[in-house]
Amino acid sequence: MEVPLQTEMVELVPNGKHLEGLLPVSTPTAGNQRAEDSRQSCVESKGFLQKSPSKEPHFTDFEGKTSFGMSVFNLSNAIMGSGILGLAYAMANTGIILFLFLLTAVALLSSYSIHLLLKSSGIVGIRAYEQLGYRAFGTPGKLAAALAITLQNIGAMSSYLYIIKSELPLVIQTFLNLEEKTSIWYMNGNYLVILVSVTVILPLALMRQLGYLGYSSGFSLSCMVFFLIAVIYKKFQVPCPLPLNLANVTGNFSHTQILEEKVQLQGEPEAAALCTPSYFTLNSQTAYTIPIMAFAFVCHPEVLPIYTELKDPSKRKMQHISNLSIAVMYVMYFLAALFGYLTFYDGVESELLHTYSKVDPFDVLILCVRVAVLTAVTLTVPIVLFPVRRAIQQMLFQNQEFSWLRHVLIATGLLTCINLLVIFAPNILGIFGIIGATSAPCLIFIFPAIFYFRIMPTEKEPARSTPKILALCFAVLGLLLMTMSLSFIIIDWVSGTSQHGGNH
Repeated sequence: MEVPLQTEMVELVPNGKHLEGLLPVSTPTAGNQRAEDSRQSCVESKGFLQKSPSKEPHFTDFEGKTSFGMSVFNLSNAIMGSGILGLAYAMANTGIILFLFLLTAVALLSSYSIHLLLKSSGIVGIRAYEQLGYRAFGTPGKLAAALAITLQNIGAMSSYLYIIKSELPLVIQTFLNLEEKTSIWYMNGNYLVILVSVTVILPLALMRQLGYLGYSSGFSLSCMVFFLIAVIYKKFQVPCPLPLNLANVTGNFSHTQILEEKVQLQGEPEAAALCTPSYFTLNSQTAYTIPIMAFAFVCHPEVLPIYTELKDPSKRKMQHISNLSIAVMYVMYFLAALFGYLTFYDGVESELLHTYSKVDPFDVLILCVRVAVLTAVTLTVPIVLFPVRRAIQQMLFQNQEFSWLRHVLIATGLLTCINLLVIFAPNILGIFGIIGATSAPCLIFIFPAIFYFRIMPTEKEPARSTPKILALCFAVLGLLLMTMSLSFIIIDWVSGTSQHGGNH
């Protein structure tokens, strides 16, 4: 694939503003290539961007209107998902020090990976992951990128809808003050997940622009901040170890004191052993930890669409947005994992909120947290669905005009498939582990590195230059991570030792 020659000029005008007169009228090969890519970029963006006839098409015909803050909200919301609910379980299976090391490594590598993506997109004037794949490796590259995005984001949406399926019946049960589940339809998670998909997710998923979702993203993030505050607060309210014969523990001090006295009578050495944090742990469940954590920082399919809609965009500005989003999520992830783990230690389940229901199914604070998490994950689904619809349009309807019918049908079809997957999926950890071990390393490590290696002109950076060698090492790291995670999970399944995170 030939790379356009006007690389510096492309980087000077990152959003295609005031291009008239800057680019040569005809450059035999590069100009035709650019025109072809511009047309493709133009067609792909019609699905969600407005037309501005006065500008020459480049990157997109859309002049970004989304502010820095809204972009941070959207990208943070894309990062923040149900992964946060599995991190306390991950910490229980790695220990605090190893967990902190892995989380830091994944966060830094995700930031470097976004840097590679932005640099590649700046060189060729394309802001679509699939089109970067096409420029680097032709149609196979485009299909591989589209497939990875589809798998990754379907996995993410499945995990979000799984939370709705498992948590919403418990919330309704608590609201109605019922001791046991009944067989009424509105207590059935399968019916409820379909209802939420149709009434809340689908209308939001039908919007043409990601920028409109900035407000819902901000609200979604505030819900998760509330979740974090509640997890920290409950650490100092829940007794350790939990008394075996107790179903209901209220958060009031008199009751807690009585429980603590009971615990002391059970034998202090035993209690101390159960309530001591582990700093470094390796066991059969550790295999799931790396995929869960890699999954927790995947926002790469959303980076380029958010960049497209950014007001006064530049690579530096988009990198700042990415770094800030990753840093905020890094702090939230670590605090949620740490305090969730220090509340239950080895008793924590793969889905943190279920562990609290063992303590007190009718706890008002945990009920509010459940509602907040349900709201947050519901509002994240439309943002994650966006790149999948785009990938499907890239694969199947590349050169066609925007059609509302197709727009609606793809969103409806995707939500239908994901609902079926969620209703029949065994549990949340299986979804995290398998999807995280395959598509996440591709999107975070392998694709950005090899696309960068192929797209960056050799005149600018020879094949043996330090940035390109680093990029190749990055791709190899991703390959190793994928192989290791998948082999651990397969061994775990074959040996039958995996309990998949407890009974739900």
